[in-house]
Amino acid sequence: MHFGLIGLLTAAAVAGASWMGEPALAQSRTLSTQGSNTEAAQVLSTQGNEHARDANVLSTEGNEGARPAKVLSTRDLGSPEAVRKSFEGRFPGVEVRVVKRTPFPGLFEIQVGMDLLYTDANVDYVLQGSLIDAKARRDLTAERLEALSKVSFSSLPLELAVKQVNGDGSRQIAVFEDPNCGYCKRLHQSLKEVDNITVYTFLFPILSPDSEIKARDIWCAKDQAATWRAWMLEGKVPPEAKCDTPVDTVLALGRELMVQGTPAIIFADGSRVNGALPLDALKQKLDDVK
Repeated sequence: MHFGLIGLLTAAAVAGASWMGEPALAQSRTLSTQGSNTEAAQVLSTQGNEHARDANVLSTEGNEGARPAKVLSTRDLGSPEAVRKSFEGRFPGVEVRVVKRTPFPGLFEIQVGMDLLYTDANVDYVLQGSLIDAKARRDLTAERLEALSKVSFSSLPLELAVKQVNGDGSRQIAVFEDPNCGYCKRLHQSLKEVDNITVYTFLFPILSPDSEIKARDIWCAKDQAATWRAWMLEGKVPPEAKCDTPVDTVLALGRELMVQGTPAIIFADGSRVNGALPLDALKQKLDDVK
């Protein structure tokens, strides 16, 4: 997905004719080369930017032959809204969900779907990767992605899901699944070995036209859970059945939650895992969820 997103941005930039005018630099550092024989330092000012942090000053006083410093100003520039407008101008057709400041001065986080990008205040440069807090040894990008993927379990319309109960059903997960998804079938092989769990399956037919037919036949079956298990575990094709289904509603829900593939597992604490967890990892995750 990452490579595809960068490719999408590159294509959007090439296709778009709207490029920004004068550069606007974000809040940065003030460097002094008083007495230096090096090239002139740039002095960046954030005067007027109410969100800017105090500038850091680095001095090489005593270094002879320094040229005069150049002064660049970010006065009143570099707001998240300005970054959004610049980004959308540079990449027409790419929908920006949220723009946020980061702890890194002058660096902004841009959310596109479930991906995060980083850019300067004028969107002159865009990068994709992990932003690391070196002092605290924290992956800030991973933390943000985890927060973005969280879902309020209690808000899920569980009446639109196929319900399966094993044991006392005290532990709960919800899973977006395509009937033709091989990894979903692998997940159900693991679930056979898990006690005391309720599984809510949202039929999410996105892989093929046949997926939608199977989803209909499973939803309209007299015993939804038994029909679903027989197909996923034993390969027994669901008998044809017709009724009104919630498939369109579930597809819309998946888009709202930015479900990008199957299986997408949502745990009772709102955390999400994309893909089929091995049995040991699944059990550990269930044990960790409060």
